[in-house]
Amino acid sequence: MTLKMTNEEKIKQALIILQQISDDNTIPRNIRKTAQEASKILQSKNLTAGVRAANAISLVDQISQDPNMPPHTRVQLWQVVSTLETVKD
Repeated sequence: MTLKMTNEEKIKQALIILQQISDDNTIPRNIRKTAQEASKILQSKNLTAGVRAANAISLVDQISQDPNMPPHTRVQLWQVVSTLETVKD
């Protein structure tokens, strides 16, 4: 049996991961700042879930190529992107 998650549940899951990245002092500041910005975008209620997800993906995508990023953080960001890619309006 597959469990179908709502858009808001997917966004909450992504927010949890982004919060973990934001709170991790071993991660470079610019990456933590981008994670915080993506979180703000996802929490904004003046856009639809699909638009918020697309905007956050765009932001996370830009930073995911940073050479200073720890490998485990890159994997977490890929997880955020793959979760948010399933959010549709």
